[in-house]
Amino acid sequence: MHPLIDELVSRGPVVTDGAWGTQLHERGLPVGACPDGWNLTQPEKVEEVARAYVEAGSEIILTNTFSSNRITLARQGLADQVAALNRAGVAISRRAADGRAKVFASVGPTGVMLMMGDVAPAEVRAAFAEQVRAIAEAGADAIVLETFADPAELVLAIEAVKETGLPAVACMVFDSGKDRDRTLMGTTPEQAARQLTDAGADVIGSNCGQGIDGFVKLAARLHAATERPIWIKANAGLPQIVDGRTVYAQTPEKFAQVVPALIEAGASFVGGCCGTTPEFIRAVRAALKR
Repeated sequence: MHPLIDELVSRGPVVTDGAWGTQLHERGLPVGACPDGWNLTQPEKVEEVARAYVEAGSEIILTNTFSSNRITLARQGLADQVAALNRAGVAISRRAADGRAKVFASVGPTGVMLMMGDVAPAEVRAAFAEQVRAIAEAGADAIVLETFADPAELVLAIEAVKETGLPAVACMVFDSGKDRDRTLMGTTPEQAARQLTDAGADVIGSNCGQGIDGFVKLAARLHAATERPIWIKANAGLPQIVDGRTVYAQTPEKFAQVVPALIEAGASFVGGCCGTTPEFIRAVRAALKR
């Protein structure tokens, strides 16, 4: 395990941050716009999100760089901005953290399906390598590979992160199957844990896809299949469309009530994904104190 991860885990459960996309939308990000573009055009609003999580008690905050790989950015006409967007994203979160929290940079999937053969694995790996080099050069403490459905793509991303020397947190989305315990590709938690551990991930986890109640079993199954620490970031329930707006109905209090069970199941890092806010992080911290 990477020394930084060992140090963090040795202190007990670590509180991460909550959602970024929904927080940026509340600050005026148009639907369909690239959130990462705001690192250059609206950095003060991105920093508001990061700072709010630090003030809520997050010990780790992410960066607004989820989509900042060349393949994804090309769809927005921003393929030539990879280095600038990633460096700005890390710098924004570092300013907000101000030494009070670690900065783990967010890296999401490319959106291509390797099994279709439209994009070669080497091209995908090169896109991740370009992104994580910029992140490492900007001074991030670690990298979170999140919301992946295809373990083959995630392994390519882990390989790229390992070349930087930074810790790699590898997370998959389990939102398919009758029990919502499979990825879109049919991967089980046990299969994912073994494959990602073998690839060299320092932390194994899951984010997005469902509300926090479903993550207790997922955390237990991941924990049983690997010796790596477990990272969990659940949604604030499942989204609903109300008056044309996406709404997450779960309250911070209901979310936090499940946190002790998550820790009992083996989670070492706990935060929130879509729909969660700084209030959720405050509630999580309060639950852990109790």
